[in-house]
Amino acid sequence: MPEYKAPIRDVKFVMQELLACDNLYQRLGYEDASPDMVDAIISEAAKFTEQVIAPINQIGDQQGCTWKDGEVTTPDGFKEAYQQFVDGGWPTLAQNTDFGGQGLPHSLNTAINEFFSAANHSFAMYPGLSHGALATIEAHGSEVQKQTFMPKLVEGAWTGTMCLTEPHCGTDLGMLRTKAELNDDGSYSLTGTKIFISAGEHDLSDNIVHIVIARIPGSPEGSKGISLFIVPKFNVNEQGEILERNAVSCGSIEHKMGINANATCVINFDGAKGYLIGEINRGLNCMFTFMNAARLGVATEGVAAAEASFQGALAYAKDRLQMRSLTGVKNPQGPADPIIVHPDVRRMLLTQKSIAEGGRALIAYLAQLVDIGHASKDAEEIAKAESKLALLTPIAKAFLTEVGLECTGHGVQVFGGHGFIKEWGMEQLMRDTKISCIYEGTTGIQALDLLARKILGSKGEILKPFGSEVTKFCLENAEVDAMQEFIQPIMSFGGDWQKMTQNIGAKAMQNPDEIGAASVDYLMYSGYLTLAYFWAKMVKVSLDKLAQGDDDKAFYQAKIQTARFYFQRILPRAKGHASCVENGADSMMSLDAEDFSF
Repeated sequence: MPEYKAPIRDVKFVMQELLACDNLYQRLGYEDASPDMVDAIISEAAKFTEQVIAPINQIGDQQGCTWKDGEVTTPDGFKEAYQQFVDGGWPTLAQNTDFGGQGLPHSLNTAINEFFSAANHSFAMYPGLSHGALATIEAHGSEVQKQTFMPKLVEGAWTGTMCLTEPHCGTDLGMLRTKAELNDDGSYSLTGTKIFISAGEHDLSDNIVHIVIARIPGSPEGSKGISLFIVPKFNVNEQGEILERNAVSCGSIEHKMGINANATCVINFDGAKGYLIGEINRGLNCMFTFMNAARLGVATEGVAAAEASFQGALAYAKDRLQMRSLTGVKNPQGPADPIIVHPDVRRMLLTQKSIAEGGRALIAYLAQLVDIGHASKDAEEIAKAESKLALLTPIAKAFLTEVGLECTGHGVQVFGGHGFIKEWGMEQLMRDTKISCIYEGTTGIQALDLLARKILGSKGEILKPFGSEVTKFCLENAEVDAMQEFIQPIMSFGGDWQKMTQNIGAKAMQNPDEIGAASVDYLMYSGYLTLAYFWAKMVKVSLDKLAQGDDDKAFYQAKIQTARFYFQRILPRAKGHASCVENGADSMMSLDAEDFSF
């Protein structure tokens, strides 16, 4: 099993050197987030991750969760680790001080969430969805609801879930059947079944707060008739004290491909007491608060998977002896050379490294945009941050999970036959990561959101704030000789991106299927280009540090070399996606459904 080490040096590089988080935190009023405090939190999070969470990852996969009579027991060590997680104050880190949180920046919390996810994906999911539940209640709940539910959720004594999917409907939420009937006391009775509910039942916390979409009788059909409710596992009074068991039960847990230590539940509501959040029939609008928070969390899972797989593959490649280098013996004292000398192994390792580090920069940037939205007093700054978030969230979620999954495949491949064997842990990473491409909106759904709703829906306006930022950076570095190999491709690919967008819009006027046919390739193109921008920024910082004579010379030189690999061997993939977009929908849609056969 690979020994996970939190990438502290690279996280600090991204946060402090690339994105100047210290200046941002002071400007936004995060006075407690001093450089010393940030360093201390990152170091303690790394220690907790390596010593407490990582060691129970493999046993969690082997044992899985156990369901009996509606109750779920988590694997050995999970309950104790979660209590240490709560005792350490980790759930409170970036939460509102009004409800017991520490009020620290979201971007700091995001950095340590990567550690947790990389070390133990299943464990990280138990507290992970509580962030979305908290954001939803804080943004849309009544004052009574906030005071009742938020303190315990912030503390981590209670956890939260998101209950959307039903047996007959997944993405098409307008088809839901769960109903909510008004009670005399103003609460609602919810009846229905939800499936695929992550952390829907477990033995880690005292209560579980379900955020549930349902339809009130008489509401419009489809998505316009959806309302949102808080439904606790145990009923509570307004002081947040636990009362009797609510009519909520776990019917079963799924037997899955991966994340075996996280309980994925069928949850039955049999007249369960719930409380309306926000306005009637505006539930889907409120739920987007939860989903957007969750999508950034899932994007982080893609980066975490790439990092964890890279660490395992790198250690193995340095140790495993196979064949001799074609350019001469590199290990004369041994019977063969370590496989890291072979170009194809380098290809896989550098792919993992470039995706993990480039993705980390993108995630940290998005998390800082969340900080701006939460704490800035400048309306124009907030509007630009929200526009960039709206554009980049579907790209980050879909692109980083797809390439993150690819990186776990490279991890298995570097190990060869050993990678296929459970004891090494590489195949677990691959199994655990696949779900990240699916939940919180599949890659196809994210692509449609990006292209149809965001870009074409805004007539391209949503592209302008981020596009202006990229253009400004390129122009500022247009005369820097050492930056030319990075600036010129960004400008070229960026120009093609704009033309592609216009061409899809024109084709869609004649055939709306052109949007769906182009969307995933368009998103992947956008992802490769976006990461190229962040790699170019990292090169600029590294060049400046080297010019200043910084002692960490090897680190910055490795950044530049990895960027060069990304631009020469990864970014060109975008051209293939562009060709697919250009070829249109005809080959995809011309075959009649009846003619699909086997």
